[in-house]
Amino acid sequence: MRAAVIDEHGEPLEIDDVDYPEPRPDQVIVETKACGVCRSDWHAWQGDWSWIGAGVPEGQILGHEPAGVVSAVGDDVETLEEGDRVAVPFHLGDGTCTHCREGRANNCETVLPLGLSEYAQGAFAEAFPVREADYNCVKLPDSVGFTEMAGLGCRFMTAYHALADRANIRPGDWVAVHGCGGVGLSAIHIAQALGAHPIAIDVLDSKLERAEELGAVETINGADVDSAPQEVKRLTDGGADVSLDALGIAETCQNSVNSLATRGDHVQVGLTTGEEQGQIDLPVDVMTMQEIDFHGSFGMPLVRYEELFNLIAQGTLEPSKIIGETLSLEELPETLGSMDDYETVGIPVVTEF
Repeated sequence: MRAAVIDEHGEPLEIDDVDYPEPRPDQVIVETKACGVCRSDWHAWQGDWSWIGAGVPEGQILGHEPAGVVSAVGDDVETLEEGDRVAVPFHLGDGTCTHCREGRANNCETVLPLGLSEYAQGAFAEAFPVREADYNCVKLPDSVGFTEMAGLGCRFMTAYHALADRANIRPGDWVAVHGCGGVGLSAIHIAQALGAHPIAIDVLDSKLERAEELGAVETINGADVDSAPQEVKRLTDGGADVSLDALGIAETCQNSVNSLATRGDHVQVGLTTGEEQGQIDLPVDVMTMQEIDFHGSFGMPLVRYEELFNLIAQGTLEPSKIIGETLSLEELPETLGSMDDYETVGIPVVTEF
């Protein structure tokens, strides 16, 4: 089968012929129908995250925002059969640790990130395996299409968990979103749908225009103002209730914290690059005196999928609005490379394998 493989970090992905996977007893094989292209794929391709022991090896098949159809079933799998339409979260849990048993697979003690670990080859391929399939596969309702589900991917569901669970936003809250890539635009749409007032901050007008279409009540081009945090405070008469860093560079993280009102909540979604290597200076004294909370947010618990599907069925959330373009596997290397300049608008999705 064909797959997009890291031949060398930073060099264009290779479209190679690889063996079609065979399922272990706990696994299913999923035939890929759609898979989002995420900045985490770009980080892995660049060779980032060695500083947290999560570097992705050369030879890896990327792709962690998939939807597809079960094509083969391991002997021990009980709840799935060939032909089932499924989504697969990027954080593959073991289903047995304390966090998994409490419904927090995103915090699994032995988590395997799909497409970002040599033990969990990814979905930029005609098919891919899923460990502990009974636990990790989510059956898709008929109302959710494959491309739409890939748009939910890790960015939309991560943004939902970040705002609804970690920050616990309320109707009427001011929510500042720093960085309007896929996860940032998802956060804008979700905040608006949940009754909050989102402010979009970026340095590209094309992304800010898309943010307005998705519900941003205010936009700030960071290249046109002296201080994005001060502009947020001016617009909100004192600061945002919630602020989210969707990018992961020092400037956006610091701006997010500095945009907050007293007792505000910062949510860190973006992972850092090789420049920060996970270390960013923060105004700790101000955070202490103003009782500002700093939340990390990673993925979304599996138990929250049903709520997301219900909100989509009701028309409250429309993840299809975040999709930027659909492309073929052959076009993937160029699209991934274009993320060097942060110019992609919305979520690209591979739909032709």
